[in-house]
Amino acid sequence: MATTYFDTIKRSYTDVEIANGVDTTQFLEATEGVVNLFDKLGSSAFSVVQNDMNGNIKKIRDKLLSNPTANATLQGLMETEAPEKKRVATEGLLWLSRGLDFTAQALRRSIDNPTEELNVSFTKSYENTLKKHHSFVVRPVFGLAMKACPYRKDFYEKIGVLTDIAIETMKTWLAALENIINIINSVFKDHPEYIKGM
Repeated sequence: MATTYFDTIKRSYTDVEIANGVDTTQFLEATEGVVNLFDKLGSSAFSVVQNDMNGNIKKIRDKLLSNPTANATLQGLMETEAPEKKRVATEGLLWLSRGLDFTAQALRRSIDNPTEELNVSFTKSYENTLKKHHSFVVRPVFGLAMKACPYRKDFYEKIGVLTDIAIETMKTWLAALENIINIINSVFKDHPEYIKGM
């Protein structure tokens, strides 16, 4: 049986515990799988996305390591950091969740529209997610990355998603990611004070 990219990652989003809050360590491990997925898009233009995600992963991991018990879940981390003047990890999570939403929406469009080329899926997703948060300086950089997307066929070959079973594996991973994004966003919605001024 052929192995997909989603079978090779250290941790899938399907294996992130969420029952008592999103497990911070597991979430970060799974998110590194998204960062490396951009390698499969095969363009250095995506390094801007990867660098951004890696920087935000580091902010969250540094906070986690400073107090592993209090910051064991993403919800706990945000609550613990809330009284602080500089909420570095929360801001990192805010931007990371936006980057993950961008990725998830692009992949969801791609799966749902089998004839749509990747540059279209990623561009439409960018317009729906990150663009409104980006300055006029950053937008062209991301625009360039979208244009650098490989052909759909080549990307799906690279990630080993060529059969119905493989597509199901990818869909399961993606649904778990979308669920976690929704959990994070609902915390931001319920606690606007966490991200005030960001």
